[in-house]
Amino acid sequence: MKKFVTLFNTIDQTNKTSEKVDALVQYFETVNDEDKLWTLAIFTGRNPKRIVTTTQLKIWAAEAAQIPYWLFEESYQMVGDLSETMASIIKQQTVSTVEYSLTEWIGKLLKMKNEPDEVKATFIKNAWFSFSTDERFVFNKLSSGAFRMGVSQKLITRALAKSLHTDENKIAHRLMGNWSATSTTFEQLILSTSDTDDVSKPYPFYLAYPLEKTFEETESIQNWIAEYKWDGIRSQLIVRNDEMFLWSRGEELINEQFPELQTLAKILPNGTVIDGELLLLDDNKIGSFQLLQTRIGRKKPSAKLIQKNPAVIIAYDLLEWEGKDIRTLPLTERRNLLAKLLAITPTLYLQFSKSLNFNSWDQLIELRLQSRINNSEGLMLKQKYSAYEVGRKKGNWWKWKVDPMTVDAVLIYAMSGSGRRANLYTDYTFAVWDNTNQLVPFAKAYSGLTDVEIKEVDTWIRKNTIDKFGPVRSVNAQLVFELGFEDINFSSRHKSGIAVRFPRILRWRKDKKIEEADTLEQLKKLIR
Repeated sequence: MKKFVTLFNTIDQTNKTSEKVDALVQYFETVNDEDKLWTLAIFTGRNPKRIVTTTQLKIWAAEAAQIPYWLFEESYQMVGDLSETMASIIKQQTVSTVEYSLTEWIGKLLKMKNEPDEVKATFIKNAWFSFSTDERFVFNKLSSGAFRMGVSQKLITRALAKSLHTDENKIAHRLMGNWSATSTTFEQLILSTSDTDDVSKPYPFYLAYPLEKTFEETESIQNWIAEYKWDGIRSQLIVRNDEMFLWSRGEELINEQFPELQTLAKILPNGTVIDGELLLLDDNKIGSFQLLQTRIGRKKPSAKLIQKNPAVIIAYDLLEWEGKDIRTLPLTERRNLLAKLLAITPTLYLQFSKSLNFNSWDQLIELRLQSRINNSEGLMLKQKYSAYEVGRKKGNWWKWKVDPMTVDAVLIYAMSGSGRRANLYTDYTFAVWDNTNQLVPFAKAYSGLTDVEIKEVDTWIRKNTIDKFGPVRSVNAQLVFELGFEDINFSSRHKSGIAVRFPRILRWRKDKKIEEADTLEQLKKLIR
């Protein structure tokens, strides 16, 4: 456990990729396989399920610290992070003569799942009393199910491959899929030389970089194909052993949410893996992402909902054909095979992402500008002879999104951030004017400002707070910001009647007064 805490602190205290990788390599080379497996699980989002509620932790922490519950809540609101609050107010009382490993502590947590609350409380408090502050903080993250780290799966993969002296792409593939640290071993997951028995296992996704401004000045247009970039869920459709598996880019198995796609298991041949975009149809046209959201959270969508807005996969690429991994074949060959496959297996639920016709960069620029008419985010540019790589790589695949829609809005609420920004107000709610000259909230955003601007806004918020609602502060309506967003639609769930996609701060408009902010009617006119 001490080694895991040291790793956590090292990664948390640096922004340098090389230092994070070095720390991970050193860790993997010094811990046993069980700890390696649980570390991989935790860092890839496969945390052990929490055994206690947040409310229980708060009550027990106040008792352990011997302070009133209201004082704990006040402390929590000031700190902004529950694990950090509990770690800070509770003091170490004992020093254990036995050092338990990460795996052993997780095993202890899992055993508490079905115990009475009083047994859980005793176990948690005794653990708190035996830990140092840093150890207590990490333990709190594990027990609350809120473990997050500033390290990507790509870095985890790189470090593990480096420590094992093996190919990074093989490690990336082995870490994909529906595995759990409670049902496999490090040997089975990573070290086994045989092919995986998991027929559902997807391939690592190949991700594109935003197009660089000088691209068209250096690249010959004949070497590229272009497709529309759709705003849906990037997915892999897998058919093996007469079964269909649908994986999102976030490694979630989403079969149940889209049962109509199960028919593809009977249509497509076994040993087929397709990379594409999952979308919903609306009157036989590509629907908005907001429409897709109505299905994401439903395990069992109704027949009426499916009939009205059926799911469709816009197929980009073919990764596996006749049971063989064909990712190293040139893109043109993979797409030719894909086109032939879809031609002989026509279905509403699977459509080929056709290449756009163009002969010059000017024509491509025009196609990009017209993207929103087709409910598209822009274009994807792919080198004709590129292999299907692993992760985000520069060079062969680029995304060329349309410029964001913009609005000038007024800051009206603020909340503190998390992690390193737990003591700063960084999460903002923005409003625009309605037809009665009232400010109506319509979007939340927390990215886009520089560190200097964040501190300046934080200072302003503390001086201009007019009310508090738990962690939320209501502030004087004085600051105007330009927000960017990808799409906008009507929404009955929001007070404003609209919902925007991916809102973020573009700039602080110190040159504008709140009277110059945009109106709700202006926003509604942007809806197609």
